[in-house]
Amino acid sequence: MARKGKNRKEIKRKLLHKYRLVILNESTFEEKISFKLSRLNVFVTGSLFIIALIAFTTLLIAFTPLREYIPGYSSTRLKRQATELTYKTDSLVTALNYTNRYLDNIRLVLRGEIENNEMNRDSLFEQYKIDPATVDLTPIREDSLLRAQVALEDKYNLFERNIFGSSQLLFAPVSGTISQQYEPERKHYAVDVVAARDTPVKAVANGTVIFSEWTADTGYVIILEHEDGLLSVYKHNGSLHKQQGDVVRVGEVIATVGNTGELTTGDHLHFELWSHGSPVNPLNYIDFK
Repeated sequence: MARKGKNRKEIKRKLLHKYRLVILNESTFEEKISFKLSRLNVFVTGSLFIIALIAFTTLLIAFTPLREYIPGYSSTRLKRQATELTYKTDSLVTALNYTNRYLDNIRLVLRGEIENNEMNRDSLFEQYKIDPATVDLTPIREDSLLRAQVALEDKYNLFERNIFGSSQLLFAPVSGTISQQYEPERKHYAVDVVAARDTPVKAVANGTVIFSEWTADTGYVIILEHEDGLLSVYKHNGSLHKQQGDVVRVGEVIATVGNTGELTTGDHLHFELWSHGSPVNPLNYIDFK
């Protein structure tokens, strides 16, 4: 027991024993700096220095960009940016695919072609249809009077009809004689309206110019995009007054009648209407007289 107490006193004495650290001038042995130290002071000072160094290194890694240079370190911010860029890239790819399909439809319009689609959309709703044989389709007197009234109103209100389930108003692009009717079986998805050269060609509805260029077959061509998936196409123009990206109002002059392009035999306007990628007969909605 006495031996253990003696050992403790010896260790305590060694830890607290004072030493002097002296810095001398080697040539003159002049004392420059001296420190009074003990082993305990050296141990405590060294430990505090190591802890401070570890803390400083941790803060440096956690709050400065230097952490990005540590091999294997994964930044939360970089992960978030990579995820956001992945979503944006996916959205851009989707938008690009839609744009390419849209441009393909525009090319079909310009070439006067359309893919033969044998699928009938109405067949999807076949199960909801009612057999006409089981329904009395004889019009009643009130229905006949209403039909006659609506037909009379439409006769004198040709440019203010709700055509495609929207608030658009279709205006006659030119007035003239129809030289060729709408004949989809012959791939003529338009009406040809004969008019004098340089007659103003007007927009049938409010819209945006999505194409305004020269083509070899159809000369000067301008295409307008309207609401509800409606496109109006004007070909063989003598000149174009609008450029791609211009916003036009209904009745605004966009071109003049001409005889440009290889597929033409005289001054006229080749006019097409497309609804949601499918051609429609312009004569059902516009009076060219």
